[in-house]
Amino acid sequence: MTLRIGGHVDQSDPVAEAVARGATLSQFFLGDPQSYKGPVVEYAGGAAALREAAEAAGVDLYVHAPYPINVAATNNRIRIPGRKLLQQHLHTAAEIGAKGVVVHGGHLGKDEDAGVGFDNWRKCVDGLEMPVPLLIENTAGGDNAMARRLEAIERLWEAIGRAEGGDTVGFCLDTCHAHAGGNDLGSVVEKVRAITGRVDLVHCNDSRDTFDSGADRHTNLGSGHIEGADIAHVVREAGAPVVVETPGDAEGQSADIAWLRANAGA
Repeated sequence: MTLRIGGHVDQSDPVAEAVARGATLSQFFLGDPQSYKGPVVEYAGGAAALREAAEAAGVDLYVHAPYPINVAATNNRIRIPGRKLLQQHLHTAAEIGAKGVVVHGGHLGKDEDAGVGFDNWRKCVDGLEMPVPLLIENTAGGDNAMARRLEAIERLWEAIGRAEGGDTVGFCLDTCHAHAGGNDLGSVVEKVRAITGRVDLVHCNDSRDTFDSGADRHTNLGSGHIEGADIAHVVREAGAPVVVETPGDAEGQSADIAWLRANAGA
């Protein structure tokens, strides 16, 4: 099994970042990950030049949407700008030839009705143009999260399935988030596939915190609380492209990529 594999990198030159890691893909933000400002392509020459460079180098590109996006929110001042920003990222991702846009599942306040959040996701997908796939990522924390626990993911997928374009929505499985979110890595791929029918991308990260801690803190493979065998199992079972979102820039991520190739057949 030879998987497309790479790291989460700085967006100024994601092709060079992939080469520095001996990788075949790069994931990155299009601008400030903590902002509602629209996407910006920093690559010299712009979107078209980045697309051409990536194709020439055989590097797949993935875009990670900004963290503030929460299209499940009941607050209009969060939900509506989030939808707009997500749409902008999908269009810009298409311009650079990206394989998909990753976005977190979002959450509601602890006393809010989760059903409203799932239906807000349906409405969002109904209204999106998706020139590239949208990949919803499971999250680590929050008792009223849309994609932390398997029961919530099942409700989310049922809602999305009723939306026009729901079949363009894929799933990104994060190992740190699954572990910290209370999901057994030995069975999570099988169980997610039973719900969604797919795993399109794996975020392969060790966890600085313990099982079901709810803490989203990534660390390098082998240095956290997740057994190496469990990480390797997820990668083999998923059979999907892999992104390491681990510390240490090119050096740290290159070591993690090498570990995956040696231990997970990636």
